[in-house]
Amino acid sequence: MAVVKTDTSAPQPRIAVVIGASRGIGLAVTLALLENPLLQRVYASYRQTPGAAALLSIDGPRLLTFQLDVGNEADIFKLAELIRQNGDQPDLIMHCAGILHESGVQPEKSLGQCEASAISRVFQVNSIGPLMLAKALIPLMPRRRAAHFAVLSAMVGSISDNRLGGWYAYRASKAALNQFMRTLAIECQRSHPGLCITAIHPGTTDTALSRPFQANVKAGKLYTPGQSATRILKVVGASGPGQSGQFVNWDGAPIPA
Repeated sequence: MAVVKTDTSAPQPRIAVVIGASRGIGLAVTLALLENPLLQRVYASYRQTPGAAALLSIDGPRLLTFQLDVGNEADIFKLAELIRQNGDQPDLIMHCAGILHESGVQPEKSLGQCEASAISRVFQVNSIGPLMLAKALIPLMPRRRAAHFAVLSAMVGSISDNRLGGWYAYRASKAALNQFMRTLAIECQRSHPGLCITAIHPGTTDTALSRPFQANVKAGKLYTPGQSATRILKVVGASGPGQSGQFVNWDGAPIPA
């Protein structure tokens, strides 16, 4: 994978956390952050060792990898304890993990295909996991100086933009994620006035998540993980507390809820 560079005009993080860093956008974000000479440390998570070879092969004292299942709250609080023991204050947290499909989970084409267990699994990873990450890690973040907590959302999470139907669990889990982040932003105006919380649609990116559904993507609208990582970091880094709680496109344009 080609290494991508961050936008040096934006405030640069010192301590970063990337959840879902073993592949796709999360791996590209991690590589981009490591290109920043001001970065002191990046905590990068992977769910399973198989499939995490690219992340685990990166050598360097600034990268700290750890195994974490976003559906397991105990794993999340172990991460918080590790960061606390190291005396670090994360000023950038990127939640890049998410599922659209896996064994036993497929995007629904109709109501008859909806299964409670699959819907619960999608919500656990896409919505509840990021909220529990915020619960564990935001208390460790700077209270007043610039900091960012960002999650990968999706355009299909926009209720007003839903014109095709289907994909019940994925659409609803991303809509819930957006609402969680908006509610969190309101609370953090009081507790962490320097923090900006962003839900961002990365655009259709050539990853395992989108690969089965790329046939109808328009020419020039399928992006590499490196392209998406660069744009995400630029938009997130350029945002401030006044934009906290927004749901935005990869170019920074607001998306209606």
